[in-house]
Amino acid sequence: MTPPLEIAPARGKLGVLLVGLGAVSTTTIAGVLAIRKGLASPIGSLTQMGTIRLGKRSEGRAPKINEFVSLASLDDIVFGGWDIFEEDSYAAARTAGVLEPAQLEPIRAELEAIKPMPAVFDQRYVKRLSGPNVKKGKNKRDLAEQVVADIREFKSRHGCDRMIMIWCGSTEVFMKESAAHATVASFEKALEESDDSIPSSMIYAYAAIREGLPFANSAPNLTADIPALLELAARTKSPLAGNDMKTGQTLIKTIIAPGLKARLIGVKGWYSTNILGNRDGEVLDDPESFKTKEESKKSALDYIFQPHLYPELYGDLTHVVRINYYPPRGDNKEGWDNIDIIGWLGYPMQLKINFLCRDSILAAPIVLDTALFLDLAKRAGMSGIQEWLSFYYKAPMHAPEVYPEHDLFIQLMKLKNTLRYMQGEELITHLGREYYD
Repeated sequence: MTPPLEIAPARGKLGVLLVGLGAVSTTTIAGVLAIRKGLASPIGSLTQMGTIRLGKRSEGRAPKINEFVSLASLDDIVFGGWDIFEEDSYAAARTAGVLEPAQLEPIRAELEAIKPMPAVFDQRYVKRLSGPNVKKGKNKRDLAEQVVADIREFKSRHGCDRMIMIWCGSTEVFMKESAAHATVASFEKALEESDDSIPSSMIYAYAAIREGLPFANSAPNLTADIPALLELAARTKSPLAGNDMKTGQTLIKTIIAPGLKARLIGVKGWYSTNILGNRDGEVLDDPESFKTKEESKKSALDYIFQPHLYPELYGDLTHVVRINYYPPRGDNKEGWDNIDIIGWLGYPMQLKINFLCRDSILAAPIVLDTALFLDLAKRAGMSGIQEWLSFYYKAPMHAPEVYPEHDLFIQLMKLKNTLRYMQGEELITHLGREYYD
């Protein structure tokens, strides 16, 4: 057993800054406020409801995660953020239409007190949105400095001891790594020149990481997953997580696909289509934004099935992903999957899955867990990519020399073993030979 890490205590207030106070953010904020008042249960949150096995099965030790590691209390969280619309969080939550008015009324005053700061926004990167609450600056470096000023002012005004930032904004147009992203120096030069290769999300990430804040990316954008910001995170000791929260259809894929692969059941085709009518659906109706999401959603199966190792089973898999914007559906998202599978002696079979879900309801506990775990990582002196949080993401950040792990169950094992490692507990291998030798 290794000695536990030295983890600073979770004393004082934790400022959680959310970029984009839309459906996901307001559902998260409203949920935390309701849970604090005892009006709701934190279903879906590993940090609030999950347990962790310690030692041998025969020992019967399985404390709750939030009793095992030093996580910030929900009572100590202070929410803030930026948005292109001026409405407060109560009005934004009513507009989003995820939660019922009866759920919002008991926390209305607290929600109304959370008003968005003017956002960094450029419609060239999110073509289907526009709003009036937008910062102006002489260049992108100036905009980044304004975000830094917002972070410092919020921390001072609310007396926060620690801060984190999570991008909960929209999917930006598809972008590849460029020369501007290579180093901190090239990135800052590109900021000065308002280079087109730096979208709004990177400006926020740069500001947060420069200030030493943990940063997470809940969208499939490139954002912090570039050498320049990884270099900066190493310098400022900022923990990073992302990309693209795993909520609806991809969550189901990372549950079903590992089971098929474990039993060596072949897959010839996987057709996925989604209908959704919220702001996210409107943004993804633009082909350039959809390209970013498509790359994120399609990559999981390639890594889970490993067709290079199992060419006969998965080598000619046809994988199709469609997203259709349908306004009457609102935040209710429906995912249809048709999976053509092959069994013993080449016998063809099919799986058909219809998942009707509320996207923001599934995303909110991920936002909360990411915030609390990243704060823990920062206090434990862990910086850079936090691959143990890949459990929550469709396109998890990873070291360039390894492939990303997409199997949900391996991801959960990695997460819990990281918590055991932090506390100096024995890692669980599930070998179990000691019961039979």
